[in-house]
Amino acid sequence: MNYKEKMLPAEALSGKNIIVTGGGSGLGKAMTAYFLELGANVIITSRNLDKLTATAVALTENTNAQCIPIACDVRNYEEVEAMVAKTIEVVGSVDILVNNAAGNFISPTERLSANAFDTIIDIVLKGSKNCTLAAGKQWINNKKPGTILNIVTTYAWTGSAYVVPSATAKAGVLAMTRSLAVEWAKYGIRSNAIAPGPFPTKGAWDRLLPGDLKDKFDLAKKVPLKRVGEHQELANLAAYMVSDFSAYINGEVITIDGGEWLQGAGQFNLLEAIPEEMWDQLEQMIRAKKSNS
Repeated sequence: MNYKEKMLPAEALSGKNIIVTGGGSGLGKAMTAYFLELGANVIITSRNLDKLTATAVALTENTNAQCIPIACDVRNYEEVEAMVAKTIEVVGSVDILVNNAAGNFISPTERLSANAFDTIIDIVLKGSKNCTLAAGKQWINNKKPGTILNIVTTYAWTGSAYVVPSATAKAGVLAMTRSLAVEWAKYGIRSNAIAPGPFPTKGAWDRLLPGDLKDKFDLAKKVPLKRVGEHQELANLAAYMVSDFSAYINGEVITIDGGEWLQGAGQFNLLEAIPEEMWDQLEQMIRAKKSNS
């Protein structure tokens, strides 16, 4: 058994109906694939129906579950309501919502237009709010339990230069996660989040780091474990977090980053760059001072 293998027993999500925003590619696609293998019906949604349809066809070839593509711009609440209504019409209910749709720019903030900033806020924060409200109101009005899983990022609580719109939006999603975990628990609705570190996906990373930039920025070097994440690792965690195995977890954000953010947070972590010979010299200097005192 290793971290690239699948974690949960077969049929762990049998009978569950799951909406995954941004489910047509990247990490959303990886999560969707595993949810389907575990017996869930998955509705994937984004603005690009052609990409969604191609993904749905590819993922359902080897499973008995349904992967249903529904085009929706999560920034538009009416479209989100219609998407949730269509989901209920097709599969009968919504049990789980995974807010995964995202956008990002790597740029000095002063170079961004107000519209560019708004675009990220609208997709990440407003989109997550729209989907959460639409699904949550359905659950509350129909007295049904539900599960929300938000995909955030480790800089949601630290902030980060050069991705300020994303950091701002993800911080809002994290605050919403924790707030609703308390407020909606009485309705049987759990709300949690996952904060992934580097899990490179071709489309997203090519857009963020075009050309040879991605080769110059070796993400594995920033991670204490000296590697980036495998998509199945995130899919394993997401499946656990939306399954009944995690029924007592509520209001939590689970970090899966190999220790990356902690390495950046420690005041003296840069001392890792000091070679062994210099540590030997420092130790000798300290001992010499002690013997002379």
